[in-house]
Amino acid sequence: MAEETTSFGFEEVPAQEKTQRVREVFASVAGRYDLMNDLMSGGVHRLWKDTLIDLLQPRPGQALLDVAGGTGDVAARFLAAARNEARAVICDATPAMLTAGRLRRSAAPIGWACGAAEALPFSDRSFDTYTIAFGLRNVTKIAAALTEAHRVLKPLGRFACLEFSQVQLPLLQEAYERYSFKVLPRLGGMVARDADAYRYLVESIRQFPAQDDLAGMVRAAGFERVKVHNLSGGIAAIHSGWRL
Repeated sequence: MAEETTSFGFEEVPAQEKTQRVREVFASVAGRYDLMNDLMSGGVHRLWKDTLIDLLQPRPGQALLDVAGGTGDVAARFLAAARNEARAVICDATPAMLTAGRLRRSAAPIGWACGAAEALPFSDRSFDTYTIAFGLRNVTKIAAALTEAHRVLKPLGRFACLEFSQVQLPLLQEAYERYSFKVLPRLGGMVARDADAYRYLVESIRQFPAQDDLAGMVRAAGFERVKVHNLSGGIAAIHSGWRL
């Protein structure tokens, strides 16, 4: 029987190898992950995350699971929007990212757990909201992660994925391609001291399902009322849905 493979950027690798290599990428850049996000996007990622929270409209008493939540940007915004009367748990597969997150959010009432998106260490129907921001494309088995998202949500629970996507404007596409492949790896080499990590991240965006394809996968996992919200001409997109 042939060994299962998957994409690691533009490489085709054994599925188990991708999981380990992704952990190594994020362990390498954890200490400068937030700084790189600001530099790479000119701070626009903050606006995208604000839009995500506006879409979710957090309420007091809700419980959030933020998968691949690393340094806690989304969880902190969720709690603030709910006037710190909600509960948030971050689950990340890379211990170094959890360490960086705990250091940055030491005063925030956030729970931390180490675990894979495809096998979450939580009971069925435990959370009101599930978010994953810039993490789904790094998951080895996307369909399994979406199924797990559905499992841990309560009935009437909300799913939202913020992720880089496929640019919808041809003129923007050309400039974005040049910036992604020429500038970002160099920036990663200078600031995070790991150009290869950011080369992988750029390649992983190109390998990620387009908006309509991912929406189909979200529906196949059991979610209903699935919607796609393009951001900045499709550079990023929010996919949302409900467990009904």
